[in-house]
Amino acid sequence: MSEVPEIVGALRAMLGAHDGDLRGRHIVVSAGGTREPIDPVRFISNRSSGKMGYAIAEAARDRGARVTVVSTVEAVPALYGAAIVPVASVAEMRRAVLDACTDADVLVMAAAVSDFTPLHPSQQKIKKGEGGMLLELAKNASFLPEVPDSVFKVGFAAETEDVIENARRKPLSHGHLDLICANDVSAPDAGFAVDTNRVTMIDPAGGDAEELPLMSKYAVGHAILDRVAARLT
Repeated sequence: MSEVPEIVGALRAMLGAHDGDLRGRHIVVSAGGTREPIDPVRFISNRSSGKMGYAIAEAARDRGARVTVVSTVEAVPALYGAAIVPVASVAEMRRAVLDACTDADVLVMAAAVSDFTPLHPSQQKIKKGEGGMLLELAKNASFLPEVPDSVFKVGFAAETEDVIENARRKPLSHGHLDLICANDVSAPDAGFAVDTNRVTMIDPAGGDAEELPLMSKYAVGHAILDRVAARLT
């Protein structure tokens, strides 16, 4: 017999496919934190757990969408009904996201994509030696401008200060975004590796900002998709 989460997931997917407001749509969601190799055993990463990305993917599935998750981590329990594309580095995520977006309606970039990568990663394990190690980094270019204009793009701005002000700059530095979700990741109840979040949704075109109260990440996913569904129609 199937496990309970799988049964519940199957039922939710069936109900969403029957009368969900996103049925017939293809939604791509990125999740987790990318890993940029220093050598074969070390890497640069961040604290993203992937919980927000998978919560959005689950909400999209429950609303009838066909869902592709490009992720550096696995969901536990597994997300029934979604196509999972495992990746590690920014380069791998770029290829997977662009491939998935060839027929997508929506892209939600919930992943924490590394801003920097080691300029000269070693092919062999770097020995500890006697002194320290100087690590030279290069900036990773955003691949969002490569996503087709026909795709509705949602970006996340994970900030620790001046959250709204910094989030408003994101469309300029990361390519055109249709919706920005800003959150303070330094907050203990709304940061990394927790099941709740406190998000402000910003419309770059109109400039309006809607601050959501603290809620489950699944509920945040539905709030984001409410905005997306309204814009798609």
